[in-house]
Amino acid sequence: MRRLRQSPAVRSLVRETSLDPRQLVLPMFVREGLSSPMAIGSMPGVVQHSMDSLRSAAVEAAEAGVGGVMLFGVPAVRDAQGSGADDPRGILNLATEALASEVGDALVVQTDLCLDEFTDHGHCGVLADDGSVDNDATLERYVSMALAQARAGSQLLGLSGMMDGQVAVIRAALDAEGFTDTLLLAYAAKYASAFYGPFREAVDSQLKGDRRTYQLDPGNRREGVREAVVDEAEGADIVMVKPAMAFLDVLREVRDTVSIPVWAYQVSGEYAMIEAAAANGWIDRRAAVLESLLSIRRAGADVVLTYWATEAAGWLRA
Repeated sequence: MRRLRQSPAVRSLVRETSLDPRQLVLPMFVREGLSSPMAIGSMPGVVQHSMDSLRSAAVEAAEAGVGGVMLFGVPAVRDAQGSGADDPRGILNLATEALASEVGDALVVQTDLCLDEFTDHGHCGVLADDGSVDNDATLERYVSMALAQARAGSQLLGLSGMMDGQVAVIRAALDAEGFTDTLLLAYAAKYASAFYGPFREAVDSQLKGDRRTYQLDPGNRREGVREAVVDEAEGADIVMVKPAMAFLDVLREVRDTVSIPVWAYQVSGEYAMIEAAAANGWIDRRAAVLESLLSIRRAGADVVLTYWATEAAGWLRA
């Protein structure tokens, strides 16, 4: 067996799984009212961007060969309906317009389609009188968001809210308005995970309580696969497993079950743990980052959303 490991050239020749810059997507946060980027304390090296720094970072990502950017907006004002989400002059839609113009021919400009960043209660949907998330009322808001994002130039909508039927209603609405080429990425197997903690700071989340009535229970493997099958049937172009590293078994089974592309999100907690270990000198940072990304690819992800996208792409091209 060791004959296949005898030299770098042989190991490269017989390597089963590869990692290329085009297989990486960079999540980016843009905050309304900033004149310069603002550091995110729980995610060293990641910032909330101003519009100017967002453009610069997107150009850098494109030059590195990254496959896409996923935008998250942080508004100055929130309300119960998340009104800023579908406002054409809202921060996310303005940022989308800017990047579609700046780098839209070089990479895929993508947008997060969820209400949590825009609501004053921090949930991913509209609340009913009893405080629960109203699924069907939320779908109406998602449709309005989808049309606003498509009009702003988003090439791919990341449906991350975990509402039942979201793919079907958004696909129908986009097609009816002529946006037949707009791609839908369904966050199909999105789990109620402890690894999202730093992200809450990144988007200045107002959430009280949890999202366990709509995100998946971490103990459920079959349910994640079932969600992916349903989303594929409703018209999703791509399905997502999130988080990545704690759910590699789900990722593998989803990849073996559906016929469309499968992506995975290396979430903020995964990023923060590796950064902390590297900062303390316990691991080789570059080696650990690339190994973690390779493990997600090996488990079946066609593309990985990662905060290291631009940096990792540079390493891979060196």
